[in-house]
Amino acid sequence: MREFAQDPEARVHPQTVIEHFGTWNAAKRSAGLFPRRFLTRKDLLDQLRTLGDELGRTPTARDLAARRRALPSASLYAHTFGSLANALREAGFEVLQGEERVERAIEQGAELAQAIGRLPKMSDWADARRENSALLSEWQVYRLLDVPRGAWTAFQFLVRERLRDENVDVLPDGSLHLGGSG
Repeated sequence: MREFAQDPEARVHPQTVIEHFGTWNAAKRSAGLFPRRFLTRKDLLDQLRTLGDELGRTPTARDLAARRRALPSASLYAHTFGSLANALREAGFEVLQGEERVERAIEQGAELAQAIGRLPKMSDWADARRENSALLSEWQVYRLLDVPRGAWTAFQFLVRERLRDENVDVLPDGSLHLGGSG
């Protein structure tokens, strides 16, 4: 209501809206918005599931922020469930943590390397993510490794090791020799 009152585009006072609809929350419901304070845990989870269905993937805090007028904030999920990740898990989404995220990134990196015939560069990863939103962003991968410098090079090393474990030769220039090692 405070935001509405401060909006230079608003043509009526918030009290006029309340007089017309009975309550501010009734006005929000009529506009297709959700009064945040009165959403149940089930309502919150249902909204996450609906957003996930719409996106075709696990929603992020950025997705909620982009729909801030229509959906509850990530902070409301954090307040209600302890964290957005907890809410996503409770809604049935896979939410990886720590080593699981690193492992998934290495697995996806090995798959991408085999698809492009060489160890992936950050730009390769960004291109692949545009095609497959299930991939972490290249910056999320970069930040997964706690190294002072050269995080992407460290990631490529881990992908190289994974490929070697799968009997894929990785040549010194990072290209793959898919015939396997002998």
